[in-house]
Amino acid sequence: MAILVDEKKCTGCGACVICPGDLMALNKETKKAYIKEQKDCWNCMACVKECPVRALTLKLPYQLANYKATLMPEVFEDHIKWTLTDMDGKTEEFVIKTLEKR
Repeated sequence: MAILVDEKKCTGCGACVICPGDLMALNKETKKAYIKEQKDCWNCMACVKECPVRALTLKLPYQLANYKATLMPEVFEDHIKWTLTDMDGKTEEFVIKTLEKR
């Protein structure tokens, strides 16, 4: 799986730098987020969940969800809504209650 950064959406706020593996950074010139070492990412999605403008997505491997499939979380005070988009653009949503309010 891979974390993808949409540079058009990225505002350079730095929220994604919350990565527990210290893999996310901001480019000094463009002020846009990037992942330092994709292979070291363990897909915890902390960066994706924290991005306020949804500039980060998780690209699912072909074996799990076909080419171009994505999984995107939207964090609310008491739950996380996960949206799975398949290669044909069809979406499916899953809502998970959180243990603590943000």
